[in-house]
Amino acid sequence: MLRIAPSTYYAHVAQRADPSRASPRARQDLLLMEQIRRVHAANLGVYGARKVWRQLAREGTAVARCTVERLMRRMGLRGVVRGKECRTTISDKASPCPADKVNRQVRAPHPNALWVSNFRWHAEPRKPAVHGKRKPTATLHCR
Repeated sequence: MLRIAPSTYYAHVAQRADPSRASPRARQDLLLMEQIRRVHAANLGVYGARKVWRQLAREGTAVARCTVERLMRRMGLRGVVRGKECRTTISDKASPCPADKVNRQVRAPHPNALWVSNFRWHAEPRKPAVHGKRKPTATLHCR
């Protein structure tokens, strides 16, 4: 359990009971949160932080965009994202995992051994038709 000073606890309780005792930033945040919620709701909940910030500026409220982002995140407000979420693979949780078809036998020869794989590009031997082609080769080392 995290221990805090009693004075810190009582100061927090006093702020919750009387919001006028809160810090200037906390008081300003409460006012801005009402305005942000109003602008977001007036635009059917599709405005993100940038558009809410621009609408507040048009209305004459001077506020930083990062403040709008922070308060929208705190309130759980998000704008609509264009497009569709791309899901390339949807796995079936009910089906069992397939068996190992290559029959891998990866065993360490001694305790605390580390397997390291290395991919390099090696030049092919010179052939008359194909000049200077490179191909990848993979090596597996046990250290």
